Amino acid sequence: MEDDPYAAALVTAERKGLYTVWLDGRELPAVLTGKLLGGAASRLDLPVVGDDVDVSLHDGGLKAVIHAVRPRSSLLLRKELGGGLDAQPLAANIGKVLIVMGLDGNYNIARLERLLVAAWDSGAVPVVVLTKADLCGPDELAEKTAAAGKAAPGAVTIRLSALTGEGVEKVEAELAGGVRCCVVGSSGAGKSTLLNRLAGREAAETGAVREADSRGRHTTTARQLYFLPCGGQLIDTPGVREFGVEYSGGGLDASFGDIAELAAGCRFKDCSHSGEPGCAVAAALEAGTLAPERLKSYGKLRRETERRERLSDPKKRLLAKRKLRAFGRLQREAEERKRRLRGGG
Repeated sequence: MEDDPYAAALVTAERKGLYTVWLDGRELPAVLTGKLLGGAASRLDLPVVGDDVDVSLHDGGLKAVIHAVRPRSSLLLRKELGGGLDAQPLAANIGKVLIVMGLDGNYNIARLERLLVAAWDSGAVPVVVLTKADLCGPDELAEKTAAAGKAAPGAVTIRLSALTGEGVEKVEAELAGGVRCCVVGSSGAGKSTLLNRLAGREAAETGAVREADSRGRHTTTARQLYFLPCGGQLIDTPGVREFGVEYSGGGLDASFGDIAELAAGCRFKDCSHSGEPGCAVAAALEAGTLAPERLKSYGKLRRETERRERLSDPKKRLLAKRKLRAFGRLQREAEERKRRLRGGG
């Protein structure tokens, strides 16, 4: 049996089609083979930070060529921005997703819920990190922390202050044992500041935040994996103000476990929770045990999920078109009956 001509390497950085891999304790620049690039049906077939890949060495061992991507244990995706149908991979083989959200003007529960769905779908476990805790008074801090925790059932929620160091040890504990994490959040949330505290150095550039809306400029422009002193690995990603979710599994029900549990008690299995008799979700809404905003967010993401599935599946697109035509026919027939009843002939 011949020896394997390739070595296993870890992709640690990606920027505009150029890669860096970690092999035998050193980082090397890497490019893709024409065969791998030409044979890719979509972006999902190409390497992403966190991937284990097969490489060959060239130029006296100073450069690597990537020949294949090894099977993944998890993959964090987001929908391609701009209306495209392709999924955009952010990080591979991660155990946890750190969702970073500032407690200043960056605070947005709807965005948090969207990121939670993507995190659960990836196959990793989400951890909510609320930064800039020092900017809130005690009452506001307690209220915002409680709301974030309620929006993230099953996930750990950590309050963090880069100024005082509060919460840093708890984040390090989530990374202990060599856990690989991906950090996501919008620009200005404090991702780069968190990374620098965990790394113990200025590993990432931090940018100023506009006082008016707490938004920051994109200080991270490439995806990069960092090896941390605590033993964990952290994949930093560019901040996004809009996160289109690419659904691939049960992330919606996992993120909205409270509504999924209520829905199990609905009279109809395909209940849309929009007026059907025997709807347990509507009953909880009326009783005040389910917040209207949470149901609204769930409904929006659910519709986005169904639309995404229809667009990506030819059979579902055809079925949706048939349903739309049937609905239109029923409407026309109803209008015709009304016209006849009014004596229109």
